[in-house]
Amino acid sequence: MVTPDSDSAVLDEPTRSGANQYDLGSFNEAVIIETIRLAGIISRTEISRRTGLTQQSVSRILRILLQQGLLVEEAQERAERLGKPRTPVRLRSNAAHAVGIHIDPELLTVAVVDLDGAIVRRETVDLPADLDAVRLVDLTAATVSAALSISQVDPESMLGVGVAVPGPINADGTLLDLPLQPAWRGLEIRHLLQGKLNHPVLVEKDGTAAAIGERWIGRSARARDFAYLYLGTGVGSGLILNGSIYRGGTANAGEFGQLCALKMGEWDEKGGPRMMAECNPTASLPVIAAGFGYVETDPDATDEAKRYKAVCKAAASGDEAARKAVTQVASVIAQGAVGLVDLLDIDLIVLGGPAFDQEIAGVFLSEIDRAVNSHPIAKGTRTVAVEESMLQADAAAVGAASTIFHDAFTPRVSGSSQARKLPK
Repeated sequence: MVTPDSDSAVLDEPTRSGANQYDLGSFNEAVIIETIRLAGIISRTEISRRTGLTQQSVSRILRILLQQGLLVEEAQERAERLGKPRTPVRLRSNAAHAVGIHIDPELLTVAVVDLDGAIVRRETVDLPADLDAVRLVDLTAATVSAALSISQVDPESMLGVGVAVPGPINADGTLLDLPLQPAWRGLEIRHLLQGKLNHPVLVEKDGTAAAIGERWIGRSARARDFAYLYLGTGVGSGLILNGSIYRGGTANAGEFGQLCALKMGEWDEKGGPRMMAECNPTASLPVIAAGFGYVETDPDATDEAKRYKAVCKAAASGDEAARKAVTQVASVIAQGAVGLVDLLDIDLIVLGGPAFDQEIAGVFLSEIDRAVNSHPIAKGTRTVAVEESMLQADAAAVGAASTIFHDAFTPRVSGSSQARKLPK
């Protein structure tokens, strides 16, 4: 039996062990909530078996959670062996809500999300290239307020606001050297949004947020270590290790572009890793395709996002130049994925994000699958699964909301370097 004071309490298994002492109720409540979340619907007996808690402890905690409205009982089932009825429980989806914000240099996405990860309300706003930091904060706050008003969720159920942004960031939620939007550098976005919204705010890198969302939405299918490759304006990664998100010492774990450069042996004039064009696929794919002889014929492909979509569509339709370009981009990203597999010894890579277009998904999945199962040093010890994200295009926004649920409900060891609490 482990206790919350034990370093082994953070496990990479689908369930976590609890402790039966009454004075550890908050930790045990989190253990039980996590067990129910992973299962979806589960009986009291099975909760006891998976957590190691006595049935008396489980029943006592479930009474509290049912009274709080966090859980709901399903219709009674009859136990096969004893013939006694049992009443399974599940999380009540509308018991808690969070807002997820994805701030991209070109698009603002705001999603009101329930405890099951379903989007209750979604708002998007195109961002002009000359939008300054002050107007960005004002626009974001106004869009959140509008989304909450239209969704009509119970204000008492609102836990907080998660924000997904391109990295790098400071641990206090300040944006740093955003390569594609210098006007936002140094923006204290967490502090400013929290003051305007009157809700706790957490800020994560977009890849990190997407990984948290994948873990939360994926239930038992994602109850293992994995790396989430997030394809957006650039390519980033989020890391789920030992059953929880790995943020690193400064909240910047998972920077992916330099890993690709190191793996490919690409260096700049100063001897540092050269940021490769393929790690910014929305900008580079049309250029690479043109180099192979692709000619854009769509008159509506007037901006970067539309040109990218047009090349993806052409590749799916059999255009050889477009397909070669997609394969080149995927093969470079695949080399970075090999680095992750070698470094972390993981057996699951998840692909998602707004640039993970379904028309090129097959090429990316096959290229990365081939690389991570052919090139790692310890390739003979494991097969690495490469799978599509369950979150698709809204991975960062839903993931940002999931950071609130993750921090509110996931069991963690007190004092862990990865433990965080919602700011007041």
